[in-house]
Amino acid sequence: MSTNRVVEPATQTISPDAVYPGATDPHHAAPALPKGFEAQTDELITHYPASKRSASLPLLHLWQETFGYVSPEGIEWIAAKLELQPINILELVTFYPMFRQHPAGKIQLKVCRTLSCALGGGYALCDYFRDKCKTGEPDAHGLAISPDGKYSVEFVECLAACGTAPVIMINDDFYEAVTRQRADELLARYTA
Repeated sequence: MSTNRVVEPATQTISPDAVYPGATDPHHAAPALPKGFEAQTDELITHYPASKRSASLPLLHLWQETFGYVSPEGIEWIAAKLELQPINILELVTFYPMFRQHPAGKIQLKVCRTLSCALGGGYALCDYFRDKCKTGEPDAHGLAISPDGKYSVEFVECLAACGTAPVIMINDDFYEAVTRQRADELLARYTA
């Protein structure tokens, strides 16, 4: 009679496709790291001597700043760099709304959709941005991108300012109590 052994998760080797289907998608080329990128990641890791894992978020930010989004190859590369399983990096990418798994517009508009913002007009505001930016309806990933690639509009989960809804982010900038008039002012500022 055979017994099932409990296996320490950190010692398992799991294929990328088992963790997240499409990880070996031929549409994603192997990353060509820019000069100095790996040295920069090595330097970031030195700030976390107790555990390399603690460098996960800084490396994800660096990857996204460099490549525009965190691809499956980026998840694999960061996991290997930190001696982790890809799922340990994927869980961060899927939890935090600031990380993208797909290319987005140059100007990224993120509208909070959770309860306070929904009640404060977040859904109407998101529709307004889609109309103004001519993005059309969102794709399968929830991202609406303008034909010229300039804008992307999407819903995100709570941006932690429930008392001043609706709340948005444009790229990495945070805005509260956004009205249609304020939305026009912000779009003008970002397109100037």
